[in-house]
Amino acid sequence: MKKLLFLAAAMAVTTPVSAATLSDAIRADMPQLMTLYRDLHANPELSMQEVRTPAKIAPEIRKLGFTVTEKVGKSGIVAVMKNGPGPVLLIRADMDGLPVKEQTGLAFASKAIGKLPDGTDTPVMHACGHDTHITSWLATARRLAAMKDQWSGTVVMVLQPGEERVMGAQAMLDDGLYTRFPKPDYLLAFHDSATLPAGVIGVTNGYVLANVDTVNILVKGVGGHGAYPQNTKDPIVLASRIVTSLQTLVSRENSPLEPAVVTVGSFHSGTKSNIIPDEAKLALTVRSYTPETRKLLLDGIRRIVEGEAIAAGMPKDKMPTVEIEQPSADATFNTAEMSQHLTKLFQSHFGDARVTEPKPVMAAEDFSRFWLADKSKQSVIFWVGGVPEEKWDAVKGDTTKLPALHSPFWAPDAEAVISTATEALTVAALDILKKS
Repeated sequence: MKKLLFLAAAMAVTTPVSAATLSDAIRADMPQLMTLYRDLHANPELSMQEVRTPAKIAPEIRKLGFTVTEKVGKSGIVAVMKNGPGPVLLIRADMDGLPVKEQTGLAFASKAIGKLPDGTDTPVMHACGHDTHITSWLATARRLAAMKDQWSGTVVMVLQPGEERVMGAQAMLDDGLYTRFPKPDYLLAFHDSATLPAGVIGVTNGYVLANVDTVNILVKGVGGHGAYPQNTKDPIVLASRIVTSLQTLVSRENSPLEPAVVTVGSFHSGTKSNIIPDEAKLALTVRSYTPETRKLLLDGIRRIVEGEAIAAGMPKDKMPTVEIEQPSADATFNTAEMSQHLTKLFQSHFGDARVTEPKPVMAAEDFSRFWLADKSKQSVIFWVGGVPEEKWDAVKGDTTKLPALHSPFWAPDAEAVISTATEALTVAALDILKKS
């Protein structure tokens, strides 16, 4: 019944609130929101080590009347507001930074130092824009709390840790996100974009982001003197054969109509020119959208590694090993009904010029886990452009000449991202939760 009602509503999109009224309210909030953003930007925290950020945000959303539970999935926040009968909408933002040394030159640039899982010290930066996500998430909660007379249902605000290590969403699910709290009918999130002009909204129908698997291959050999190769089993030669054969997975085994990537990003072996080593190590990133393509690639990697080792005459006790690191990222999918509906809704509210349909990308997100846990839900993650207008115009929209997400130089037009995302999330929430 909920799905039928949603589809019926999608056929006649109406803007739930005056654009001018909502924009004015958000604009009045912006000075305080930008102060919060700069503080978050200057004080990023690594994945699953978020302590300061949730401690700062929890009291703020509690003041709005939400019932707040902290330390869900180690350091996540779940804030619930029940406002009469109706659907349950989950709005998610992620909050972790990256082990990157900031080089933006901003007055509030991060000087934070964190520790990697192995204990190594590292500079930390919000190089993926999660600071804009947190700020917009809180700003949206403010708008919804102030506009309770315009919606009915339940809002579940989820502030998630550990997205950059694709482990925070699953940690929150494992900690009872769908059992301890109202189970959502709709899932909603956004991500700032380094490939769209500031303030432009992008909604992709279908696959948005990719499956990502990290594959480590240990190629064993029999080492010896470089002058006597006949007495060795050279792992460098074998590993090189594996690298070239892997390229045929995409070019000759996968359908050209199904996107796939197999990249060997690391090849380590040997110490000296005249020594044949006894092992070589390869590290791969493998990317796809569908489960079928993912299986084809991973099965193919194992087959090629074993086949090349057999062809090289490796004994059974010297066969290479293939390890797939966990956790892996699962492809993020926007359901058709909700993505098409929100596209029309955003066009109606913001105008056609500010809404586009970007192509899927091969990056990854763990927002997918919330939908994969129950595919009966409607789910959308949309983009909000962050490239400052002057930089976009300077390169005439050629994004290859601009800093990408995860770059030490990524400095979005934060005010445009936060104001646009807040307005879009609020408009979407008011529409999904509109009174009968």
